[in-house]
Amino acid sequence: MAETLLARLGNDTATLDPVQKREQDESEPRANEMARAGDNVLYYGDNLDILRRYIKDESVDLVYLDPPFNSSADYNVLFAERDGTRAHAQIKAFGDTWTWDQEAAANFEDVLHNGGDRVAQAMLALRTFLGTSDMLAYLSMMAPRLVELRRVLKLTGSIYLHCDPTASHYLKLLMDSVFRPQNFRNEIIWRRTLSKSLMRRRLPRNHDVIIAFQRSDQSTWNDEVVFTPYDEENLGERTADKYRHIDADGRKYRLDNLINPNRNRPNLRYAFLGVTRVWRWTKDRMQKAYDEGLIVQTRPGRVPQLKRYLDEQRGVPFGDVWTDIPPINSQARERLGYPTQKPEALLERIIRSASNERDVVLDPFCGCGTAVAVAQRLKRRWIGIDITHLVINLVKTRIRDAFGPRLKYRVVGEPVSLPDARDLARNDAYQFQWWALGLVGARPVEQQKGADKGIDGRLYFHDSADASEIKQIVVSVKAGQNIGVSMVRDLVGVVQRERAAMAVLITMEEPTKPMRTEAASAGFYESPSLKKTRHPRVQIFTIEELLAGKKIDMPGWHEPLTFKKAPRAKSLSTRQSTLPFKESDDE
Repeated sequence: MAETLLARLGNDTATLDPVQKREQDESEPRANEMARAGDNVLYYGDNLDILRRYIKDESVDLVYLDPPFNSSADYNVLFAERDGTRAHAQIKAFGDTWTWDQEAAANFEDVLHNGGDRVAQAMLALRTFLGTSDMLAYLSMMAPRLVELRRVLKLTGSIYLHCDPTASHYLKLLMDSVFRPQNFRNEIIWRRTLSKSLMRRRLPRNHDVIIAFQRSDQSTWNDEVVFTPYDEENLGERTADKYRHIDADGRKYRLDNLINPNRNRPNLRYAFLGVTRVWRWTKDRMQKAYDEGLIVQTRPGRVPQLKRYLDEQRGVPFGDVWTDIPPINSQARERLGYPTQKPEALLERIIRSASNERDVVLDPFCGCGTAVAVAQRLKRRWIGIDITHLVINLVKTRIRDAFGPRLKYRVVGEPVSLPDARDLARNDAYQFQWWALGLVGARPVEQQKGADKGIDGRLYFHDSADASEIKQIVVSVKAGQNIGVSMVRDLVGVVQRERAAMAVLITMEEPTKPMRTEAASAGFYESPSLKKTRHPRVQIFTIEELLAGKKIDMPGWHEPLTFKKAPRAKSLSTRQSTLPFKESDDE
């Protein structure tokens, strides 16, 4: 079968460069986007299309990706309820169950023709082994994206792919074909959870895999940041034995050799404290160190030695098994409710070690935006890509909460005009609904048959002295042309049923006069705040009005409770590992 498939490629496959230039048919808008590549950018869309259309060759310094994969389940985006209940609203952002079907077969064929010889050979071998399985469908999705990611990486760049052991070995083979085996650097094991119980017939699965490749031998590597400071109360046995001496001020130190290993250095041969040797340093430098109390002669005639203080050493190198970064627990301040959210400490370690300030960090599956947020905090530029408007809204909210509303970045791919909105509504009703809800800051409700009938989203606020008293605004989105007064009547009924404070109807088309009359007849919500403000109980907005910046008329002071608020970012992290290593020092 492999020979047959390869024969179908003709003679072109062997001559294709896996990082070949894209076809020169870019539109003017695309050229304009590329010209501004120095900006921080959040892209909505399929990351393969975004990479090919917008991201220039060798323009990215670091890629981190955490592509979805779980062969037996869908991931759901969870947002904690803010109305005092213990329930959660679950919104399906994407299904990550990959199935071999016509689309997967087309992806496979595309990889064979356009991925380059090495990638084609790898995919053919995987098909021979795996057959037309769901795993091959997943790898067929990943292969062209990895090819594009190599294209956009600078020669000084690196890529870190985060996955679980279900697919890590297949992805490693695929990355070997794209980035070359000689550029493989590490298979990092991250313990994402503790072993919770004994399992039948197998051990608990409690780690993820991060596969690290560098683009070349020129790739950035910051050796000075890949160490964990020593914990003097929890030293490994070998380290504790070395640093067994304690100064008068309580500092631990060890004694190190001052003799030069190169004996053929006559200019460094001299007598010091009555001992003649070929020393590492000049006599002036030796004397200066001695005067500063850094050289010790344990007794006359003994060879002097250098004090090396424990607190001045770099510490323990990280290694490729990371057990010192705990997962995000249910009480963590940075927890946003996204099921695959990774801790910021994990991304900080990767970004600090493999990039410098002002470098460009790219996350093509940006999810809740952890890589973007950490890159911003560490003074890197960033590019985030995701295929759902729900996620884009979550990332925008996180950036605003962490860095304030003045942080400038661009969002590319979201509708910016009424025709854009119509196109989105025609192509994907759910994406349009999530995007429209994002215009007013509302959270989508769980999409289940019979649940929350008449409600597409909710917006929470409080406007009284009792902060535990949470109010809600129910939101309904209508993309079609057949709108009428019955929709408003239904929404009034929803307000009463849900005991909501207010309701908002978002429409693509201009509402009729009877619709506005019916909305006005619903009366006003009177805020119990000191100002006793009044706000229309039912409000109607067109997409065009929202795009123009029109806002919901609601109490003037309220806390945004729709998404869990991300903590305010600090300009520079001082965070260290939380679980110290118990290993010897790096010497």
